[in-house]
Formats: sequence, structure tokens, C-alpha cells
Amino acid sequence: MILSVLNQKGGVGKTTLSIHIATALAQTGKRVLLIDADPQGSALDWSAIRTVDPLFPVVGLPKATLHRELVAFARDYDHVVIDGPPRVYDVARSAIMASDLVLIPVQPSPYDVWAAKEIVDLLQEASAFKEKLISAFVINRKIANTAIGRDVAEALASYQLPVLKASLCQRVSFAESAAQGGTVLEAEPASLAAQEVNALTTELLEIAA
Repeated sequence: MILSVLNQKGGVGKTTLSIHIATALAQTGKRVLLIDADPQGSALDWSAIRTVDPLFPVVGLPKATLHRELVAFARDYDHVVIDGPPRVYDVARSAIMASDLVLIPVQPSPYDVWAAKEIVDLLQEASAFKEKLISAFVINRKIANTAIGRDVAEALASYQLPVLKASLCQRVSFAESAAQGGTVLEAEPASLAAQEVNALTTELLEIAA
């Protein structure tokens, strides 16, 4: 599976999701590659401060030729996760063309719902070339037990893309683990945060099958 985590809006948690999904996949014993396609290089920075052995390599490839260059990398891995850039249309297009599945993280805010139109438009363009491309929204940084967390799924329905059942809540543990080059799956494997990541990863594998 080649999975891209994309949204043209910044600050929606693409890197956190990418790293955690890659970790969850690697913990099942699969060979995983994480591609950092964001010129800011946050996933590479995360990897550089990691003090324990890496579960997977991280490669920087923020290029509009990503879909072509990835062929040489991907053949040695069971899964490739692409952490996509905000506001870099040519790289986002290339990531879409490389992918089997595109995951669109959206925070529970009307601004995020409106901004999702940009990536949905890119996906519609790509569908002319990739008929079997799968794409779905995931609600990220949801504040537990609030109405807006539920309402955002209804608001996204106008885009006619599925919203995954799994979602991730806003939790300090994501930031705390990232500061150490780690993940909640490693630091707190029994936590609610880890359970949410594992549920999301399981759902992604199901829809990609």
C-alpha cells in the first residue's frame, strides 16, 4: 500500500499522522518506508532526534517527480507512507499519482472544512488518470465529547468522500512523544491515543484491501 497524507492546509497534523501510521504498520512486522514530501522536513527532523533504533527509514523527497522516483524506493517495502506538503500543488499532485490511498486529515473547525475543497479538487483531477484511487477524510485533533467533533463529519458530507469511523483526539502525548523522536505507540502502547492510532491504521488497511 502506498498511502499519502495530504491537505493543502497547514497545521492539520499530517506529519503526526504519517509518523504514527508508519509506526503502527511497522509494529505489525511489515517493511515500511516514510517519505517526507514536505519542504519543511518535519518528519526528517523527527527522525534525526530519535535516540532508539528506527522502526523504518525516512527519506526526503519533496519533488514534483515523486511519483516517478518513488518506484525505485517502493519495491523493497510492504507499505510506503507519504507525508505531504501544504500549499505545494505540484508535489501534492505527484503524491496523489503515486498513491493507492489518500488520507485527508481535517480538524473539527469550519475553516478546515472549507479548506478541504482544495485537496478534493486535486483528487478529482487525478481521478481521470487513476480510476482506482481511494481517498477518505479522517477527523484529527478532535476535542472529546464536544458537538463540533461530531458536526464536522456531517459538514464534510458535501464533498462526497467517506469520513473514516476512526478519529484522533487532541492529546498532549502526541507532542510529548514527538519531542523525543518517538510516538505514543512506543511511549504509551496501552493509552487511548495509541488505541486511536491502531484503530485508524486497521481501518486504512481494510479500505485499501
